[in-house]
Amino acid sequence: MNRRKETKRMDYKQAISEIRGADAGAAARARAYCDSLIKPPGSLGRLEELAVRLAGVAGEIHCEFIKPAVVVMAADNGVYAEGVAAAPQSFTLSQAVNMTRGICGVSALSAAAGAEVVVVDIGIMNETGCAAIVDRNVRRGTDNMAKGPAMARGDAEAAIGNGFEVASGLFEKGVDILGTGEMGIGNTTSTSACAIALLGIAPESAVGRGAGLDDEALARKVGVVKKALAVNAPDAGDPIDIVSKVGGLDIAGLVGCYLAAAYHRIPILVDGAISAVAALVASRLCPPAKDFMIATHRSTEPSYEAVSKELGLRPFLEMEMRLGEGSGCALAFPIVNAACAMMNGMGTFADISFDESVLVDIRETEDV
Repeated sequence: MNRRKETKRMDYKQAISEIRGADAGAAARARAYCDSLIKPPGSLGRLEELAVRLAGVAGEIHCEFIKPAVVVMAADNGVYAEGVAAAPQSFTLSQAVNMTRGICGVSALSAAAGAEVVVVDIGIMNETGCAAIVDRNVRRGTDNMAKGPAMARGDAEAAIGNGFEVASGLFEKGVDILGTGEMGIGNTTSTSACAIALLGIAPESAVGRGAGLDDEALARKVGVVKKALAVNAPDAGDPIDIVSKVGGLDIAGLVGCYLAAAYHRIPILVDGAISAVAALVASRLCPPAKDFMIATHRSTEPSYEAVSKELGLRPFLEMEMRLGEGSGCALAFPIVNAACAMMNGMGTFADISFDESVLVDIRETEDV
């Protein structure tokens, strides 16, 4: 099956005006077809809902996604200077390199799922010295948002544009489903600040321990986020203003990935809290883009619950994970394959001449 189309190069701002939502007709046909499969209606639970979502994205009932990739945006955060992270800042670069060596969590899990891992330097502080890392560096890390804007608005827009171009380039190479990942020490601080600015939630309910802060460090982190929001006063109605003032380059790069997936009409999987905040920013810039996003696992980072609820996306994995990197997406690729296999491989009641009217619909009403 070839759903690909000839595409012209464009920037993300042009693309936004052309993005349309999922194919509601295809989704409706998929739901009816799913109910005709030889099983009690609803008996495969949320796998059925996922199949319907995928059909809406693909525009056809019988779809498959055979070339997955996880895009990992790597960037450093100036707010690290405030003591908000347990790991050294140098870990951003070392882990980005380790991902290309295939020895990180997302690398191992993606290999098991047959997925490529594409590591992008969108804002690492130092030269990577690694040819396997895609160089789309906008600037060498952000500034300390506790003392002023994390970056200029133009930097945030450039990072979104770079993310859009990276994801579009992968589409042109045959990738037909994307996962979102990130690497950046201190990025749960910028993520919490963005979530608070976007949703108006309390800092205490949005700031978490990240990679493992003790109680004292967590309290300091909450204070830093409050200070950053007070110093910068991000505009709740302007998502790019929020990202530029209290966000990160990794978040901005992922925003571009979500917009590109929607423009090219391919599914894009949402990982944990950081990629979820980027998804929310993308949906604020372009509401139809949300139709192409699929939540994977429920992150234990505090901001995740509020952000996913606002997006209307319910994750289907409960793994108590908080690694990031795109690890949840790697776990979810086989589940996407299973949803497609159900639609493509099962027979229907018509095939076996069975009267399905005797069956009871046991489906839950909640959506994916």
